[in-house]
Amino acid sequence: MLTETIGANYPLLRVLDEHGIICGKLPDLSSEQWISLYAWMVKARAFDQKMINLQRQGRVGTYAPFSGQEAAQIGSFAALDQRDWITTSYRELAGLMYHGLPIEQAMLVSMGHPNAGKMPGHLNIFPIQIIITAQLLHAVGTAWASKMKGEGSISATYFGDGATSEGDFHEALNLASVQQIPVIFFCQNNQWAISLPASKQMATPTIAQKAIAYGIEGVRVDGNDVLAVYQVMKKAVQRARRGEGPTLIEAVTYRLGSHSTADDPTRYRDHAEWKEWKENRDPLNRYRIFLQHQGLWNEEVERAIQDQAKQEIEAGVVKAESLPKAIPTTVFDHVYETMPKRFVQQKEEMQRYM
Repeated sequence: MLTETIGANYPLLRVLDEHGIICGKLPDLSSEQWISLYAWMVKARAFDQKMINLQRQGRVGTYAPFSGQEAAQIGSFAALDQRDWITTSYRELAGLMYHGLPIEQAMLVSMGHPNAGKMPGHLNIFPIQIIITAQLLHAVGTAWASKMKGEGSISATYFGDGATSEGDFHEALNLASVQQIPVIFFCQNNQWAISLPASKQMATPTIAQKAIAYGIEGVRVDGNDVLAVYQVMKKAVQRARRGEGPTLIEAVTYRLGSHSTADDPTRYRDHAEWKEWKENRDPLNRYRIFLQHQGLWNEEVERAIQDQAKQEIEAGVVKAESLPKAIPTTVFDHVYETMPKRFVQQKEEMQRYM
């Protein structure tokens, strides 16, 4: 088939194979940076498990797990600058924390607290987008504005494979290509759009090849290889800063957990498939083996990293839970500059029952 022929032009780029053995060119990073990437992936995995536990205890609301996707997030965010604009879905908390979002604020998202949307002033991060794919349009807008103003910043937007079926995906890529906008479209293809497998969502063997239709750069990378992800993202960032237009990156990874804590993946996903990804393709295991071969990892290093992660996460829980509960009527306060009459009436009615 033609689509398969085209797809063959988008090989899965790797630096480390599934056994942690070097099979490509290593990126120019120091030993300290290598260890930092691992420490962040460990922290992200611990954060994810903590949030699931908190949800089961009724201390947070619905939560979207990301275990298995740590390399895709940490590796790509490591290539961005603080000046760059970032728009994400609800599954990129690991990357956002790496970029500077406080742990406690990441927790507030699932607590439904209004402070969750108040991003730190020194970070160009948009509030987390719940509507599938809407953030891609926001990324194109911010990158276009930056280009027009000559600021030198770019935009990076994150989404899942399911988002590529939405109209906003095509509109964003089309506008970005026509205007040569400095934006990176980073797709975490975790194989499942809730219960729909990628094979039933699209006829093309890759997402990266969709870039052809828009005349932009398309790249397919092993999303469980943190070094390969960093390398591919760094190149895309450099292209964007040079004015060479947008890039579509497909990071092939796997969602080890459920779509959300309201989902049961055992009802639609084959256990053997999950076991293969969990036991043989886990991004943390792969990278840990690499570090061990480089003489940078041992049990003592692991304990120190795990202990530090636990301390920071527990401190984040204390901070998040210590915030005063939000007053329900604040839901009306930050939508319009001048509140419409109907909102005023609804707010007054709600106050009568508080």
